[in-house]
Amino acid sequence: MDKRKPTILQIETQTNESTLTLKVDADLTDFKGHFKGFPILPGVTQIDWALTYAVQELGVPPHFKGMEVIKFQEPVLPDATVTLALKWDSDKQKLAFSYTSDNGNCTHSSGKMKLGEKSE
Repeated sequence: MDKRKPTILQIETQTNESTLTLKVDADLTDFKGHFKGFPILPGVTQIDWALTYAVQELGVPPHFKGMEVIKFQEPVLPDATVTLALKWDSDKQKLAFSYTSDNGNCTHSSGKMKLGEKSE
């Protein structure tokens, strides 16, 4: 069976914000072939995890409607421990996310996605 999700080390959730500490296990399927000899966590996986955990922890609408302000700054390597910060703006229906490590000193990626219901 393919392993697609990281190991969750810690979750702290408040009304519209959630912070997850994740161990990005080296045996994740998403590392295979991305890239041979220098595996990094694909950006699409980072977006998928942000949406998945926002639905799980914050109850946001589950349907992706588009991206804004996406930045991939530093690769996420196998066995890294990263912090995923999620912030939901219900008025704008936007989810802001960022992946950091080293107590916030290294930003791996950040962005905003527009979410909504399927019928919108």
